[in-house]
Amino acid sequence: MQSISDIRREYTQAGLDEDSLTENPLDLFDIWLKNAVDAKLDDPTAMTVATVDQSGQPSQRIVLLKDINQGGFVFYTNLGSKKARDLKHNSKISLHFPWHMLERQVKISGIAQQLSVAEVAKYFLSRPKSSQVAAWVSQQSHPIATKQLLMSQFYAAKEKFMQGEVPLPSFWGGYRVIPHAIEFWQGGVHRMHDRFLYSLDQNQQWQHQRLMP
Repeated sequence: MQSISDIRREYTQAGLDEDSLTENPLDLFDIWLKNAVDAKLDDPTAMTVATVDQSGQPSQRIVLLKDINQGGFVFYTNLGSKKARDLKHNSKISLHFPWHMLERQVKISGIAQQLSVAEVAKYFLSRPKSSQVAAWVSQQSHPIATKQLLMSQFYAAKEKFMQGEVPLPSFWGGYRVIPHAIEFWQGGVHRMHDRFLYSLDQNQQWQHQRLMP
């Protein structure tokens, strides 16, 4: 087996310079996200969500971005999940989009704000019915004895909600991450990567600067 210390490659696809930047980083993010979708990457909306618990221990997991609105990045989750429990204690959050095949990544730092019931309900009703049922069954992040037990609960709930709409669970919701810093990373040859950090100034205006790789 090849030593993992010898696994490396050159990043040669593109560069990122001042002329490619937009005044608002959300506009550049939209462009990059569209590029990822057009390139038919697997799960282009997948992002790592990092939170911190009461002991100061960071935790990460993959979540799908579901919208960008009102200046924030939106995702949904069980409100009893570990990420939700962490955010109740500390609303600071970090998102990371790893678009490896495009030699790009985006890192976002911000504050998570819980969505209104109306916003959550609108999205919940748009989900496939099986996903709606699963939301009722899974007490996310909590232990369960066997997969068979979980599936039996799923099929029981599926039977229960066979007729009509599946109601929104009171324990299911979502968050809007309001960013205060967004970094764009584009791989470069000889490890001379291009990095630009957007940050909000005291007047809530976006400013950017190039970072060394």
